[in-house]
Amino acid sequence: MATFEVKNLTFCYPDEEIAALSDISFTVAEGEFIVLCGPSGCGKTTLLRHFKKELMPVGTRTGEILYNGKSLVEQDDMTAAAEIGMVLQNPENQMVMDTVWHELAFSMENLGYSVPVMRKRLAEIVQFFGLERLLYMPVHELSGGQQQMINLASVLLLQPRVLLLDEPTAQLDPVASREFLQMIRQINDEFSLTVIMCEHRLEEVLPLADRVLMLQHGRMKYQGTPEEMSREIAVRQDTAYFSYLPSVARLYLSAQSNDLSSSIPLTVREGKRWLQAVMNETERRPTLSSSASHVADCNSNIFLECHDIAFQYKQELPPVLQKLTLTVYEKELLAILGGNGTGKSTLLQVMGGMLVPQRGSIWLRGRSVHKIKEAERYRMIGYLAQNPLLYFLHDTVEEELWYMADYVGSERPEEEISYLLSLLEIEDVLKKHPHDLSGGQQQKVALALILLSRPHILLVDEPTKGMDPLVKERFAELLDTLRAQGMTVVMVTHDIEFAARHASRCALLFDGAITTEAEPSVFFSENYFYTTAINRVVRQYWPEALTYEDVMDRWRVLIG
Repeated sequence: MATFEVKNLTFCYPDEEIAALSDISFTVAEGEFIVLCGPSGCGKTTLLRHFKKELMPVGTRTGEILYNGKSLVEQDDMTAAAEIGMVLQNPENQMVMDTVWHELAFSMENLGYSVPVMRKRLAEIVQFFGLERLLYMPVHELSGGQQQMINLASVLLLQPRVLLLDEPTAQLDPVASREFLQMIRQINDEFSLTVIMCEHRLEEVLPLADRVLMLQHGRMKYQGTPEEMSREIAVRQDTAYFSYLPSVARLYLSAQSNDLSSSIPLTVREGKRWLQAVMNETERRPTLSSSASHVADCNSNIFLECHDIAFQYKQELPPVLQKLTLTVYEKELLAILGGNGTGKSTLLQVMGGMLVPQRGSIWLRGRSVHKIKEAERYRMIGYLAQNPLLYFLHDTVEEELWYMADYVGSERPEEEISYLLSLLEIEDVLKKHPHDLSGGQQQKVALALILLSRPHILLVDEPTKGMDPLVKERFAELLDTLRAQGMTVVMVTHDIEFAARHASRCALLFDGAITTEAEPSVFFSENYFYTTAINRVVRQYWPEALTYEDVMDRWRVLIG
């Protein structure tokens, strides 16, 4: 018997003319690992929430969802709550208690578990996740990645049969993301836990999946194993969805476009085996390029400087930043990377003047940031936090934009709003409630609110979270446009593929300070974890190649 059976599911939100889901049908077998993907706003999260009885969206629904042969909506509330667990897209939205200990115990207390059972399960899960040092910390002091791990642990404490995950790796650093996914795969293998995961970053998720369901405009676009989907996209020459494939698969499909008979590599190991075989058969050998580490010379004018910064939230806590020095140049796109909890978000807030360091100074074009009046500083420095929901106060996107235009004293509000709507491609969400938008759409609306003040520097925290590959490319074009207009951009990110492709310079935050900084080709080329999948595949031949396009340029020269 299938765990889930979805039969002709159609769903439309209230007051919407276009259905969010249209005639969706598929089954999910027990223990299967399913990945839901597709463009932002295609209905992934809406579909995922239909599997969680308590979180089913409100609207007009036809069709049927069966859980273990019985209608999901008719399932006993206690059974549905315990057997079907879900980790939401924004970890803060799922937390209700003050400390990690209380948060972990909350779900079991609500289901009436005895104290001995609660203690036994807590001891087991805390050791499994390595949460000992976080156990008594306030949840609001955790990084986004740490909060996500706590949410997952809270769900697993109920020992569910189904695990629903909505972009769980969006706020995890590369190392933590890999560990998280391997943990999910281990649980899936060892306990036959059914996993349904929404994800945009498919580089490492797709090889783990038994099956992929790709949606487009609320309808099923592709359905099958990762290799079946990859081959079908290639055969159809579906360029719009080619960017969804792992870069290793894209490289193979482009290089072997005339012969797709063999299996398509999806992992670094499979990619290296294929490339090695090709190189052994190629008469012309690739020229090995140098990857000597150095910091790229920068002829730009200095825009912002951090000198010997030290910051800690409480006197009894260890410092988050210490002896940190960083220079930001005009019109550059600086990507700051580092592990969860290393202080990247704190650094952005210190740079923006929202937090005052205990030691050190920050200079913006020769002026101390903390001596600039708040109103002027707000106009000069735009800050986009990880959670876009923090920026929304009104019932529609249109109201949000007009309110902000009035707040910043826009001289031509209608013209500026129209320009930003077109630039960010969000004209169609104007009448919607901000909370009804997809994660990527919320990011873009929050960015529009920030850009209305026409800041000189834009500080963005995980801006590509919730964005599909096509939206990311358009977001990169937007940043290029803003930089061409004179704006400087500093971006905190875990998205290595995006940083490698679009940043002009990268910096690594570790142990409270910037440990290294360089242009992407140098920064990523000698790393083990902080590098792209493509670089791991081709490093033996082209150490500085980071992206699919880098390799294809060299490939054409090699093949002739």
